[in-house]
Amino acid sequence: MYNNNKYRNRTSIRHSGSGNGFSKPSHRNGFQKPRSFSNNRGGNQRRSQLEGADINMFIRKSCQNTFEPEQNTIQTFQNFNLNPILKQNIADKGYLQPTPIQLQAINPILEGRDVIGLASTGTGKTAAFLIPLIHKIYLNESQKVLIVVPTRELALQIQEEFKNLSRNMNLYSAFIIGGTNMQRQIQDLRRNPHLVIATPGRLKDLIERKAIFLDDFPNIVLDEVDLMVDIGFIRDVKFFISLMPKVRQSLFFSATIPPKVQDILQSFVTNPVTISIKKQDTPENVTQDVVKVTSLEKKVDQLHDILIKDGFDKVLIFGRTKHGIEKLNKELEFRGFKVGAIHGNKRQSQRQRVLQSFKASEIQILLATDLASRGLDIDNVTHVINYDLPQTYDDYIHRIGRTGRAGKTGFALTFVS
Repeated sequence: MYNNNKYRNRTSIRHSGSGNGFSKPSHRNGFQKPRSFSNNRGGNQRRSQLEGADINMFIRKSCQNTFEPEQNTIQTFQNFNLNPILKQNIADKGYLQPTPIQLQAINPILEGRDVIGLASTGTGKTAAFLIPLIHKIYLNESQKVLIVVPTRELALQIQEEFKNLSRNMNLYSAFIIGGTNMQRQIQDLRRNPHLVIATPGRLKDLIERKAIFLDDFPNIVLDEVDLMVDIGFIRDVKFFISLMPKVRQSLFFSATIPPKVQDILQSFVTNPVTISIKKQDTPENVTQDVVKVTSLEKKVDQLHDILIKDGFDKVLIFGRTKHGIEKLNKELEFRGFKVGAIHGNKRQSQRQRVLQSFKASEIQILLATDLASRGLDIDNVTHVINYDLPQTYDDYIHRIGRTGRAGKTGFALTFVS
């Protein structure tokens, strides 16, 4: 179990019997005097399925995931039959050797096969489908691609990856998400983009406005469909599939495929190549541990003592409600931390600014709700902290997958009562 006490030697919070219960902490790190804080989030949220569970599920030491290709297996991107410009863009991204999911998915996609890819988050799924699809579009511009994802953050990540990988290839994309200007998105669609990245709600709006016709897209990618099912988009996904050409290439990528997704798969893919890279549910190179909460009143003090420890350089903290995240954000700001928050009540422009600040290390701590646990592809996140338990174990898997990405070592801490 993670020991908080050893962190009190840098900035100690000593309780007294007067005032607000705190004495003035050391100002060595510029932190202000903490105020009393209660994280009572109200009783209208769903109870986590993990409450009262065996805490050992949150404890695991990392073991570096080593991948040793078999003899005669393609070991570099140069060996793939890809356009030279695309190969250069891949090299410019610093991608040298394909990850296991890329190694097994790229050739079947180039061959036009349907693919079901099951791999832990952070293993390179986005490039696994974008690289061969960009090559396919470049050879034949009528091979338009629709990518449907559950969250705006994941859509933004894919958009950025597409721009980098398609540089100097004269390929264009449209970015269709909620919370942004619809008229501009309609204008982008009128440019006849080669690739459209969409979240379900906004895509459905534009279909109803006849601004986009899905029978124009012979290629579709569904990414993280299990989350789309969880947040109620299953009917929309089935609706989108019904509007697409019968003859198409369908690609399905996710870290988890729960039973509810199986009937989608039946109507979604034909004679697919199934690729499973997962050896265990949680990332192998993430060390997981727990923090025992002594009391709700002292919970934020325990978090404070952890965050001031050396090595907590880029920390992603997850909470269960928008209200709880916003309250914690204000408290950590008051204590002097460089922190930002993203959740459903934030405008898309605000969320993107906070994300960019976190990526650029202008802030040390990013607070987020579970909706943001998918699609946050941020380099060098040192720690994920589950300040509140996630709703399900699948949510836990996706949360901690934000650290230890691309083969690096990461750390995950879960607060338990």
